Formats: sequence, C-alpha cells, structure tokens
Amino acid sequence: MSAESTVGSTDLPVKRQREDGENGVSMETEGVKEPDCISAVIPGWFSEISPMWPGEAHSLKVEKILFQGKSDYQDVMVFQSSTYGKVLVLDGVIQLTERDECAYQEMITHLPLCSIPNPKKVLVIGGGDGGVLREVSRHSSVEKIEICEIDKMVVDVSKQFFPDIAVGYEDPRVTLHIGDGVAFLKAVPEGTYDAVIVDSSDPIGPAQELFKKPFFESVAKALRPGGVMCTQAESIWLHMHIIEDILANSRQVFKGSVKYAWTTVPTYPSGVIGFMLCSTEGPEVDFKHPVNPIDAHDKSGRPLRFYNSEIHSAAFCLPSFAKKVIDYKAN
Repeated sequence: MSAESTVGSTDLPVKRQREDGENGVSMETEGVKEPDCISAVIPGWFSEISPMWPGEAHSLKVEKILFQGKSDYQDVMVFQSSTYGKVLVLDGVIQLTERDECAYQEMITHLPLCSIPNPKKVLVIGGGDGGVLREVSRHSSVEKIEICEIDKMVVDVSKQFFPDIAVGYEDPRVTLHIGDGVAFLKAVPEGTYDAVIVDSSDPIGPAQELFKKPFFESVAKALRPGGVMCTQAESIWLHMHIIEDILANSRQVFKGSVKYAWTTVPTYPSGVIGFMLCSTEGPEVDFKHPVNPIDAHDKSGRPLRFYNSEIHSAAFCLPSFAKKVIDYKAN
C-alpha cells in the first residue's frame, strides 16, 4: 500500500484516546463535511490533528507502511518514518516511535518502582506494546509481573514489528491477561501488588472510567500498604483542567503521597506527557528521592536510554504556571 493511503478510525486505542472522527479525509474534499479529528497519511506524511489541541499538529514523513489491520477494538497501523524509526498508530493516534519511546516507557515504570524498596509483585494495565514490561523486568527484586491488555492484536503486532520493545514478554515472570483492565482489577484480592502501572488512554470518552474514583479505589484496594500507582496524566501545556480532576480524585482515594511528574516525548502532543504517582496509607513513600536505584540491580544487559536518578528527581520540578495550580489543589 502506498504512503498516500489514509488511516481509518473506530473506537478504543490502548494508550492515548482522541475524540472519534473520520480519519483520513482531506480538508479540501468538495462536499464532504470536515470531521472533528483527522489523522492521515497525505502525500507521504502522517499528521495527527485533533480538537484536543486546536491549531496545531505534528507530522512525520512516511517511508513505508508496514502493517494495517483492524482488531475488535481499533485500527492498527505500523509505518517506517524517515526520522523516528518505526511508528505504532492506533485509531489514527501515535502510540510510540522507536526513537523516543524510552522517554515514556522508562519514566512511567521507574518513577514508581525506584521509589519503593524491593517491589515484588507488579501489575500493568494496558501497555500492550510490552515497553513497560521490558522496564519492569530490569528490577531483580520483582517476582511476578502481570499485564492486562484488552487488544491481542496490539500484542501480536508489537512482537512482530517492535521486538526490542516487546522483549518484555519473554521474561518468565510475566503473565499476560487479555481482557478489560477495570473488570480485572475488581477481581484482584486486597493487597496483592506492590505497584500498579496504568499505561492508559486519555481520560475522555471510553477511557474516562480509568481516571475516576471507582477505578482508583480498585487500584488502591489491590495495593499493599505503602504500595504505589503510576498513571499517564496528560500534558501541562494542553490539559491542566484534566490534571486538576485527576489530582482531586487521586487525593480523595490515596492517603499516602500524591505527586505529579513529567517527561518529554517529542511525538506526543506538545512534546510533553505527565504522570500521577500515588501511594496508599502505610510506609511513607517519597517519590522525589528514589530509594531503589535501578543501576544497582539491572542485569538485563540493555542500557537505559533516558531514565537516571537525577532525572527522576527533576521530573517533579514544575514550571511556575503548573506548580501554582497543582500546589493550590494540594491545599
């Protein structure tokens, strides 16, 4: 298929949901109503356009489309870009690129796991590409890693086209559950996990349940005292109002510590994405100062590309406009 092909859209992506729309429709097509969201390959370029960030878009040059398919939940595409390596796209939304995925996968994993001593049982909700699994597997103290992913096609496509990311599935400590993460958590016995990492869609549309009190209550129940959750929590440049809501729900449920951190991912909208880190009541967790350095026990043989102890602490330093809002909410 040529690089001029358009990309369709349906319902549920795994990582970052955008509002539904008819993707791949040229804005200059006569007689066709302009859709709310357009993500398309238009003469050799993939562009992600959405009303969630009006007036801006990020584009990648497409060298070759490697895969296009439709699962029970979403359209799946992989293409070779000219500058960011292979790119995974779900429902017209960039999920990861080979060049910058480390900035997301390493931070969403090591910010929580390096903040507690000797994590043993870890649950990943979403994250079907396997990147979070790869990072969790660096921790030698971990005895059991479970992942609940709704879309098997994402797992299979990632194993085929992104073996360096999906390598986490090869760890014998990993158990894969294909299904809905919300339902899975409801059935988990109390106090099962040391950490839950939610590599989720945006808190709009079908994914909004993952950011509301009932879901956070299920996570808190599944964690041991002093256990930690880390969830994707939007960009300070685009969605401070969403971050405020996540903060409010987190602080109502988690009685330990609640902190916001951020990292840079060039192919995500605004180039920035954040994380909400929460701990349950119990042993104190100081997210800003890691107590479990990854270098001390990482025997994977794969060097970290982004995370280190200095950037861990720096991730909690906020620009003044964001700090003002987040600190105000804390009080």
